[in-house]
Amino acid sequence: MLSPHDIIVKPIVTEKSMDDMSQKKYSFKVDKKANKVQIKNAVEAVFGVKVEKVYTMNMNGKMKRQGKYVGKRADWKKAIVKLTEDSKEIQFFEGI
Repeated sequence: MLSPHDIIVKPIVTEKSMDDMSQKKYSFKVDKKANKVQIKNAVEAVFGVKVEKVYTMNMNGKMKRQGKYVGKRADWKKAIVKLTEDSKEIQFFEGI
């Protein structure tokens, strides 16, 4: 069984994810094998907030080339977590 810190790999900080923060939606890169229930429990345990809904999507890695060599970046999983209305904001994202 994975610990909550193993499930949440890192936050995703982009312009769109910053705009979604006004709607209490936060984006994370998560472990590829984690399901929605595990992601919900991990966010609640790590940040001490209440999660209303979890949206997940599998992201395909981009094709890259270096001269004549062609490679591919690894596939990864993205999770957008929506917090409940009475929940406080996640401390990690404040001040960004």
